[in-house]
Formats: sequence, structure tokens, C-alpha cells
Amino acid sequence: MVDITNRPEFFTSHNGDKAPLPFSKAEYARRLAKLRSIMAARDIPVVLLTSMHNIAYYSGFLYCSFGRPYGCVVTQEACTTVSANIDAGQPWRRSVEDNVIYTDWKRDNYWRAVAGLTGGAKRIGIEGDHLTLAMHDKAKEMLGATELPDIAPDTMTARMIKSDEEIALIKGGARTADVGGAAIHAAIREGATEIEIAMAGRDAMEAEIARAYPDAEYRDTWVWFQSGLNTDGAHNPVTKRALQKGDILSLNTFPMISGYYTALERTLFLGQPDAESLRLWEANVAAHELGISLIKQGATCSGITEEINRFFAQENLLQYRSFGYGHSFGILSHYYGREAGLELREDIDTVLEPGMVVSMEPMLWVPEGTAGAGGYREHDILVISEDGVENITGFPYGPGHNIIDG
Repeated sequence: MVDITNRPEFFTSHNGDKAPLPFSKAEYARRLAKLRSIMAARDIPVVLLTSMHNIAYYSGFLYCSFGRPYGCVVTQEACTTVSANIDAGQPWRRSVEDNVIYTDWKRDNYWRAVAGLTGGAKRIGIEGDHLTLAMHDKAKEMLGATELPDIAPDTMTARMIKSDEEIALIKGGARTADVGGAAIHAAIREGATEIEIAMAGRDAMEAEIARAYPDAEYRDTWVWFQSGLNTDGAHNPVTKRALQKGDILSLNTFPMISGYYTALERTLFLGQPDAESLRLWEANVAAHELGISLIKQGATCSGITEEINRFFAQENLLQYRSFGYGHSFGILSHYYGREAGLELREDIDTVLEPGMVVSMEPMLWVPEGTAGAGGYREHDILVISEDGVENITGFPYGPGHNIIDG
């Protein structure tokens, strides 16, 4: 009979064989070596990673929190994920090194498991942009740490430069986004609903990911397909609205391959646009092409933004710009991850370097009641290398391809 008074607070279980990870062991070793060099330079003996993106980046394991804390403890010798018992052996199979499972029959067993890995260190690096105030206080209490230096900015900077393996996966994602775009383009017709069309794009991408990446985890691929008024926001959810002749449309495909999301975004019209809509669309396309031409080694995010702002101001359209002109790609999603130091905005002075991957995605939002009302958005992904810049998005943009008569 099991002694219910003496159940373990945490344990290890190597249940099954290790699963293939998105990247090679050498790639994870490279990432960990960079993190450990940061730790050594800052005199941080132990790091506790808690965000989905950093845990996945350094260990390969992408967690599903469901209200439970997860972690990855990195020392100069080890990289160990900390996961809830509800996930059983899957986190170990998906972690490049070791894993510890914590149980939930005593409060704070997560922190006891982490404490078992930190070795009594008094200085523990944390992600200041992810750890809540409550968790921050709990870390000090349960770990006995007197200092919790923020490691998040350094890890973000390290993630901004992609390896060859990362770039290969991102290119595969961009190609998959084009597949979804083609399926959506083919499904657009008067009377079809946003959700029907979105499903066509999502299904095509998931089938393509399963074909091209048979060892991947399949989750979180999605589509935002918007029409009419619903195009005004970049992240507006899909609805059951039926398409009507004359509608402005917004196609947004987001394949997710092992935690790496890519994107394709295009403006379309169902039937011929009116003269003002066509003018706005062509102006946004011109801004898109200008932006693509500005992305190059040595350019700054703020400098690129200034040039596109100047163009929109000359067209008397700057007041309709709705967000920055692009951002980094890599281990990110719509609910985790962001490399805020590599966004094309006025307040970001980062210099573009080889290995960076950025989007160009100007958007104009013209309110209802104004001629040409709607949201106009194009989006390509560009890879910067020593040899130049490669646009890895292939789906056509502009009126020549995206006016649909169906």
C-alpha cells in the first residue's frame, strides 16, 4: 500500500527514449555556451529561465503552462528543465539534457525542485520581464537567494542572431506560410465566411508541416483571415462574417514549427476596389517595397522607420500608420516571446547584422466613414547575411495578384 504521507516532492523519470529535437545537440550546446559566457561575465553561477521562449530556446522543450510554473535551471555544468507531473515523461523526452518533475500534493514543490538544482547559490539570474512579483518574492523565500539579477535583456540579444539551423527552419516556415496563402486565395468567394476560408489555410499548412517535418510537434498553427471592418486591426480574431463583393480582405497565415512561427500577410479585394482604396493600397505597397530596399547590414531600426515615415508623410498618410514596420523572427508566437530590441520603430536604434531575420510589414488603418476605409497590410520576411539580404516570402502582393473576382 502506498504511504500517502510520504510522497515525493519531486523526482526524475526517463520515460521512453529521447525524441528528435528541432535542432542538433551541437546547436543547443552553442546556445548554452553563449549563455554560460554571459553568466561568467556577470558573475551569475545559476540561471532560472521561466518563459516559454527561453526554455524552448535553450533546452528544446516548449511547455504548456495551464496555470502551473515551469523552469529551466542552467549552471556551468548542467541544463535541467523543471516540469509538472501532469506532463509525465514528455518534458524529459523533449529536453536536450535532464529534467526534474515536481508533484502537486504539497504547495511550492516547484520551488523545492528548483532549489534542489541551484545548489544554494545566493545569486540567481532570472527573467525580469517574465517573473511576476509574487514569483519573484517566492524565489527569494524558497531559494534563499539574496540577489536575482535580470538575465532577460542578455538572452534576448543572444537570440537576435540566428544560426544556420535556425534560418533553415525559418525558411521552411516561410515556405509553409506561402502554402497557406495559396489555399486561402483559392477559397475566397462571395458568401464564404471568414472561418471557412481560415480553416482552408490552416489545414493546408498543418498538412505541409507534417509532410516536411515528420519529427516535429504539431500545435498552434493558425490563420487570421479578416474582411471589411474586421481588417482594421492586425490581430483581430476570425469571425463568421460572410464575404461580400467590394470587401477589403486581409490574409494572415502563421505556421508554427516546434515553437518557431513565421508569417505571411497580404491585402486583397473581392471585386475591383474603388479609386481611393486602390490609391491607399498602392501607397502601402510602395512603402513595403521602400522598406524592403532599406533592410541591409548596417542600417538601424530607427533609421528605416524614419525613411518610411517620411514617405507616408509625403503621401499625407502617416496619420493612418498603426504600428511599427517589422520585427525579429525566431522562437516566438502570438502568446510568448518577443525580441523587442529588433523592432522597426522610432525608439529602437539596433544596427542590423548578419544572422538577423526581420519582417517588413507596413500597415495603414483608415477608419470607417472615410473613403477607402479598412486595413492595408503587406508582410515579407528577410534574412540578413554577409552576402546581402534574402527575401524568403514568395507569395505575390499587390493589385496584380490579389484582386479576386470570385
